[in-house]
Amino acid sequence: MDFTASALALVGESGVECKQCGKRWGKVLIKCGKEQMFIGEYTHNIDDKGRLAIPSKFRTKLGRGAVITKGLDGCLWLYPMDSWKKIAPKLAKLSPTQGRNRAFARLMLAGAMDVAMDKQGRVNLPVYLRQYAALKGGVVLAGLFDRIEVWDEKAWQSYRNKTEKASDEIAEQISDLGI
Repeated sequence: MDFTASALALVGESGVECKQCGKRWGKVLIKCGKEQMFIGEYTHNIDDKGRLAIPSKFRTKLGRGAVITKGLDGCLWLYPMDSWKKIAPKLAKLSPTQGRNRAFARLMLAGAMDVAMDKQGRVNLPVYLRQYAALKGGVVLAGLFDRIEVWDEKAWQSYRNKTEKASDEIAEQISDLGI
């Protein structure tokens, strides 16, 4: 049985295996490398060589390769390779005749870099990306389902405080999404 096509129909069935990882249903949503999501907030430091430790909770999915790129709001976006392979072609298809499309594609694609974890679970962040996000010491890694955002710790605190204060207004603006 194909896990991805039948996941919702199989809730509660303990004898079904995931074709991606071979685990029984009860552990598939949490442990399956293909279906794992990124959630949570973790604080780490960048060392003198520009290496950033990835939280152990996130390492499984990133272990097959990842891409880090310039994100929005002054942070970096770290995608597992399988997610990036879905996003990059969409960016490449943006019409180059529109300035906004060109600008966004350049930001995301030209700013991207493949990264691999070392044996200690660290990735090396290129200098130009550290400069873009003003990353020096304390860094926050925020899980956002299909990607990880990498923030300067002080910038994250400021952004989070501003967003939390406006949470009622934000909720009203997105109420039609059914959340």
